[in-house]
Amino acid sequence: MTQYRITSLETRDVRFPLEQGAGSDAVHSGAEYAFATTLLATDGNVFGTGIVLTLGLGNQLVCQAIEWLGKALIGQEIEELMADFGTVAQKLSQHPQLRWLGPQKGVVHLALASLTNACFDLWAKSRGVPLWRLLLDLDARKIVDLLDLSYLEDVLIRDEAEAILHRHTSSRREREGVLRTGYPGYDTSVGWFQYEDTQVRELARQAMEKGFRAFKLKVGSRDGQRDVRRAFMLRELAGQDALIMVDANQQWTLPRALEMCAELRNMSPYFVEEPTHPDDIRAHRTLAESIRPIPIALGEHVPNRIMFKNFMQAEAVEIVQVDCTRVAGISEFLTVSLLARKFGLRVVPHVGDMGQIHQHLVLFNHIAMGHEAVFLECIPHLQPHFVNPAQIENGVYGTPQVPGSSSDLKGVRPGA
Repeated sequence: MTQYRITSLETRDVRFPLEQGAGSDAVHSGAEYAFATTLLATDGNVFGTGIVLTLGLGNQLVCQAIEWLGKALIGQEIEELMADFGTVAQKLSQHPQLRWLGPQKGVVHLALASLTNACFDLWAKSRGVPLWRLLLDLDARKIVDLLDLSYLEDVLIRDEAEAILHRHTSSRREREGVLRTGYPGYDTSVGWFQYEDTQVRELARQAMEKGFRAFKLKVGSRDGQRDVRRAFMLRELAGQDALIMVDANQQWTLPRALEMCAELRNMSPYFVEEPTHPDDIRAHRTLAESIRPIPIALGEHVPNRIMFKNFMQAEAVEIVQVDCTRVAGISEFLTVSLLARKFGLRVVPHVGDMGQIHQHLVLFNHIAMGHEAVFLECIPHLQPHFVNPAQIENGVYGTPQVPGSSSDLKGVRPGA
């Protein structure tokens, strides 16, 4: 095994304009995706890439925070760094000055996510394997060594985290078939908020021709009947066997959410995503009780494991949409996935990485933790910009084979 030492850290403020209407929802209308990107150079011929999503303005703030936090990584040998990464992540998150800007949320937490994701990418590349393979080859103790379990002691101690992984070791072979068949996807890009009805219908038809049978529609209009019309329109087009999710992007108040979910019930949404303010646990609990058996999904704006813990304890979420570009990277993603497994909840990540990293993580979740292989969100707009874009055929993510986490961007490398 080749030893690689981190020799320098660089950041890139990378932005991609989107076509009109793409990426829009009831709250976010700017047609730009951006990655605050970490580049870890080494004394060898490999480098690590870490990305987190912003919508452009403010991306440079995350890059600045990456540079401040990342100084501690320079000079570290990657195997030694990852041997006890949970301790490293905890120390970085508790930076005595930068912590004040969080803690464990906002700009500094996004910076930690980008750094963490770069470390995992470099680690997998240094071993010459895709990220999913790297994680599956680690034993339970080494997986838990990657995690910061602080503030979870009331629900998930280290021994229990290891036990969850051990419990599913003997049955791994039963689930490894997903590596051959691929992981199912669902298409978000058919139903952006600013798309006209005709565009939604045409994109949905195209997606069905590509093999998709699951779709997401953005809702949250001031005119609720627009949402109702579009939801039933998509249901009629896709058929009763299709899975259709509706996503309000936090736009509804609780009274409005109760009203709209009642109106949408008859089109049988597979889940209702981000129905109200992302910090309002009680409102989510009240809504969850009212609309069962329709599940509530959330996580796009849940910044850390402690908030996820509270949502789970309150029975205010059923579909956990943890995103490794929103929480503190791959490490905290795995922590939240273990929490969800303990609480018996499904994990369907939000993909601020456009599915590039998460295509690896859902394979690990399914094989190593026994999570159901539900599906993974597909947002294809940035595929041309990745060196190794996710391969999606017949509505299914193919298993990535290139070493690393599939995060490298074209023309973005140390010194370039």
